[in-house]
Amino acid sequence: MRTDTAVPDPLDAFLRAIPKVELHCHLFGTVRHDTFADLNRRAGSPLADDEIEGFYTRGEKPVGVLRVLRALDAQLVRGADDLHRLTFEYLQDAAAHQVRYSEFFWNPTGTVHASGIGYREAQDAIVRAIHDAERAFGIVGRLIAAIDREASPEAAVEMVQWVTANRRDEVIGIGIDYRENDRPPELFAEAYRDARRAGLKTTAHAGEFGMPWTNVRTALDLLQVDRIDHGYTVVDRPEFARECAERGVLFTVVPTNSYYLRTLPPERWALDHPIRRMPGLGLSIHPNTDDPTLHKVTPTGAWRMMVRHFGFGLDDLRGFMHNGLDGAWIDDAQRRRWRADWSVEFDQFRASLSPDSFLPTP
Repeated sequence: MRTDTAVPDPLDAFLRAIPKVELHCHLFGTVRHDTFADLNRRAGSPLADDEIEGFYTRGEKPVGVLRVLRALDAQLVRGADDLHRLTFEYLQDAAAHQVRYSEFFWNPTGTVHASGIGYREAQDAIVRAIHDAERAFGIVGRLIAAIDREASPEAAVEMVQWVTANRRDEVIGIGIDYRENDRPPELFAEAYRDARRAGLKTTAHAGEFGMPWTNVRTALDLLQVDRIDHGYTVVDRPEFARECAERGVLFTVVPTNSYYLRTLPPERWALDHPIRRMPGLGLSIHPNTDDPTLHKVTPTGAWRMMVRHFGFGLDDLRGFMHNGLDGAWIDDAQRRRWRADWSVEFDQFRASLSPDSFLPTP
């Protein structure tokens, strides 16, 4: 599987230049290699060099990245300035790929309980980096506080209480991440109820890791989320998928998702991947990086995979761009402005492309 290998320059330039939103990206999955190594050295090198290299090596059958994410909280991130650094560097890297607006995840439970940084201090550092990055690179960042689904439902309620007691305009909603296995959405119904009552937007990882399509239904009907992260197994129940399409649910998909790379044969991976089938069921999808540096992908690379591996064309890409704007947690006036302006930009870049730029990867 290739993510950022060389492709014809016109296509690569086009995919890099088109304006983008990013709606599904985890802060700790964006850490630059040099930054990770620096934090490890400062902590007395609790992780061996080959462990770090392993985290940044993504083969045909990639392993999970949960260990590195947990190590950051437990051993390496020790102060609010570290969170500022990680946030600023992520937004700088995203802006280089014409991400104009990013809603990214951060797990406060790990930061508070494992890193020992108070919630308000941590949040303020991230928000400060959001402002600094907007001034420096023009990118607008917004924060989603993510429930750690491997922790208890009580910890999720506690996390939502931190968010609501320390409201900032830049913290716009909650999500839920880490392993879905054995941690179904209904465990966290109380936390989501509290978040909705506080006026926070909501999303949830569901239907990932091969977990059943019913998790998507639970997230939508019980948790009442505004959108779904991943959601691939919805294709296993076409009638429910069509219901999601009628409801206008946005699915933030990730071309580099590890589960299908591990479980599908290499020669069938791109042909059988649910992402390829989702639009045919009427579903609204939008490509994202998830954990960009750990997945060895960039925003440009994620969009490239939609073309090279899944066979989507120019009209599809334009639609995905609009889907991202429709699903973003921005005000309608901003949405209309960006939709109009970005459509013009997309069409201008499109005019420079030849049809054979969009041939799929053999």
